[in-house]
Amino acid sequence: MGKKLVILSFVMAIILSLSVVGLNFYNSNNANIKASISVAESISKLVISSLNTFNSNKNIHDSKEFLNSLSTLKGINNLWLVKSESLNKSDINNQKQIKDEIDKKVLSTGLVQYKLDNSFSKTTMRISIPYYINIENGNSCINCINISKEYKLAAISLNLDLIETQALSSKLIYVLSFFIFITILTIIYLSSNIIKSYYNLFDVFNNSIKESSTGNFALIAKPKNLNNEMNLLVDRYNDFMSILKNAFIDIDKRLQGFIGNKTTTNIINPLEESKEIVLNLSNLYQFKKEIELDNNKEEIYDRLSQIFINQFNIESFSFIEIDASKHKMSIVKEVGKTLYCQEFIHENPELCRCARTKNDVVSIDYHNSCPYFKEEDNYHYCTNVDISKDVNLVINFVCKTTTELEKLKDKISFVKSYINEAAPSIEVKLLMDALQESAFRDGLTGLYNRKFLDEHSKKLIPYAKRAKINIGVLLLDMDHFKAVNDEYGHDVGDTVLKELARIMTENVRESDIVIRYGGEEFIILLVGVNTEEDAINVAKKIGKKVRENEIDVYAGNKLKKTISIGLSMFPADTTSLDSAIKNADIALYEAKNSGRDKVVRFKEEQVSSVDLF
Repeated sequence: MGKKLVILSFVMAIILSLSVVGLNFYNSNNANIKASISVAESISKLVISSLNTFNSNKNIHDSKEFLNSLSTLKGINNLWLVKSESLNKSDINNQKQIKDEIDKKVLSTGLVQYKLDNSFSKTTMRISIPYYINIENGNSCINCINISKEYKLAAISLNLDLIETQALSSKLIYVLSFFIFITILTIIYLSSNIIKSYYNLFDVFNNSIKESSTGNFALIAKPKNLNNEMNLLVDRYNDFMSILKNAFIDIDKRLQGFIGNKTTTNIINPLEESKEIVLNLSNLYQFKKEIELDNNKEEIYDRLSQIFINQFNIESFSFIEIDASKHKMSIVKEVGKTLYCQEFIHENPELCRCARTKNDVVSIDYHNSCPYFKEEDNYHYCTNVDISKDVNLVINFVCKTTTELEKLKDKISFVKSYINEAAPSIEVKLLMDALQESAFRDGLTGLYNRKFLDEHSKKLIPYAKRAKINIGVLLLDMDHFKAVNDEYGHDVGDTVLKELARIMTENVRESDIVIRYGGEEFIILLVGVNTEEDAINVAKKIGKKVRENEIDVYAGNKLKKTISIGLSMFPADTTSLDSAIKNADIALYEAKNSGRDKVVRFKEEQVSSVDLF
């Protein structure tokens, strides 16, 4: 910066000196021209006065020698007279012919004409002065006013040498310019200490601002040779840096409080870090507002997956719900290949280290942090969040390289902030699901109730018609159930119903639906059963299991029961589920009426017998 300032000052001194030289040269040149014209006019007046004297004394022949003597004067290279065409040759003695265009212009215009001839060694002026002569009385004048017709135009032409005048002017110009140049340099030199202090201070401020832009708000040391004003400026700047530094540290700490402490130890720009945190908080706020409007937890998991993919560039992850009360693990969503531990913990979810310890479990060197992650070519990061009292959400991230894992560690605090924001909404959805589930579940057996059948059939039947699938409708009734209540009491009766519910649930597929229809009556919907024979086989299997099951009553006594089953097929028998249930009820009545403990397939001829009954 200092060198640039010195060079700039030097160039400005040269430009100023050249400007002064040029201006003085221009003014000197104009002055020389005016002086030369004045000299020429004086010489012309002298010549005219001498010619008039010679003419009056009748010795005009001496005028030639006079003019020649004038030509030898210093500064005059040549002098001659010219006349216009209106004069006779004898009117003026010693005249010469017109030599150049200047003579012609003077005689044609009656105005002074001149021309400068500049060269490196000298400067000359070619000038012609007009004058008027009266032939009758011999009078002459220069610059006459109101000239009468008796006066005729002539001219005196000269070549003047201006070299001495020019040399003197040039010396003055050069001396003056040199003096100005030296004066400017002297001023620059004398003020260099002050200038140096300013540009040193400027460099210090410049470097400090550069450091501040990277997050380093270090105070600056005072340069030497500063005046009081500069010292005050440095003190104010340091005070400002201190306030700014403390403000950003406080902002960073408070922002960290929103997202949790970062795990990275890398030194980064706190300004950029704060900017990143604010951006994430803004995105987090938008995310929170959106999940509050989602209908179910599946939509929340989908939205959270989009955040992981689009914002954090995470390619492989899965959401796992572990319900400790039900001893159940559910894979809610999986993106990419992640669950390398599934075969070990699916049946025993309590083995999951992350859910058990409620701490992050991360791949580390030299030994396995998780004994069930057996994939050697990939790396994992598992984190846990409590959704409710019994339900834990485990997010399992899988990275292909250690570099990818380290990047995930750096941004895991931001990732967890989204998970923590989603957790309350997921808990609400789980509670809503549980509430809805309780409304659709039988309190005694845990099976679906009649209300669920009414709601679910609105979707099931249109789907079955579109997919053209069969539904086997089994209507089951416990044989002589009233006698159990009368003899053993309602507690034993409840145990009998629970055992029946267990047997039915264990002997149907997950896609089938088991419903407590009322009292000791149950409905099983065999969704997508292939044939009527398959439905009958399922019914017989359930009847056999019930028949073989022994129920503890009291004091070592055992109780065995049987069931009667009626079967109707949809859509083979009817295209209405209500009608199919009624048909199964008719078949059930036939089974009870014909001896109980059997399976009866609905037939059309059974309708009349029921009606008669």
